[in-house]
Amino acid sequence: MDRIDLFRIFIRVVETSSFTRAADMLNMPRSTVSTAIRDLEIRTGTRLLARTTRAVSPTQDGKKLYEHCLRLVADVEDIDTLFRKKTDGLSGVLRVNLPGRIGRLIVTPALPDFLSCHPDLSIELGMTDRAVNLVKEQTDCVLRVGPLQDSELISRRIGELSLLNVASPAYLEQSGTPEHPDDLTRHHVIRYASPVTGRVEPWEWMENGVNKSALPPARITVDNAEALIAGCLAGMGLIQVPAYDVQEHLRNGELVSVMPEWCAEPLPMSILYPHKHHTTDRVTTFVEWLERLLKRHILPD
Repeated sequence: MDRIDLFRIFIRVVETSSFTRAADMLNMPRSTVSTAIRDLEIRTGTRLLARTTRAVSPTQDGKKLYEHCLRLVADVEDIDTLFRKKTDGLSGVLRVNLPGRIGRLIVTPALPDFLSCHPDLSIELGMTDRAVNLVKEQTDCVLRVGPLQDSELISRRIGELSLLNVASPAYLEQSGTPEHPDDLTRHHVIRYASPVTGRVEPWEWMENGVNKSALPPARITVDNAEALIAGCLAGMGLIQVPAYDVQEHLRNGELVSVMPEWCAEPLPMSILYPHKHHTTDRVTTFVEWLERLLKRHILPD
């Protein structure tokens, strides 16, 4: 096994904190990965990984080598593609994860056009409201809405999602229309709980430039956007939701905007992908296409 292959294996082990997960990602036996790491430690004359029963982590020397490996492998991959024709199509498998409703309403209907330009490319599309770990779940890029915490990833902020307060006409007819968030103590909302932590998101609004929040009464709590909107359509309470999510419901009168001057602060929307030294042509091409698509449909200037 040549050194570049050893470096690729070492990178995967460091990023997954696991020999087994690295072997799965590289489609090779775990024993091959273990042997490669042992050979690399012999070649470098130092211990590169600290092993425990639960995980492996790089030593100080391992962290230094990891940074060098990223650059070396990236340079080799650049050389491999340096003289390829720019007209060559993309190939291989691209693993993408998107928020459920954006994936279903916006991205999936547009994918046929993208794939027609790249007939040798396959896409594995995951749709979930939870935050996906790109490395551990073998995902090439994700779209996230809200503040970011993955400092080790490259983030590409593409805009902000405006939020609306909405309710069904049936709910408003029965319970009245709130004029200010203070009125919510006499109403019911549908609460949204994080599918990962279970934390209930408060009702938020901007007032005199200050972000305020409260937890109004609720009879139902959900953990995904589909259920949130379905509950609102059924007249179970008010919700806060990205405007694009309910555009059609607003147009046909199934939902009504309320307290438009007391909305929450817009949410940032970002595309995340691993360190730039791991970014392939198919990732960069898809990310650029996805950004154009979202700006056209839900992030108008």
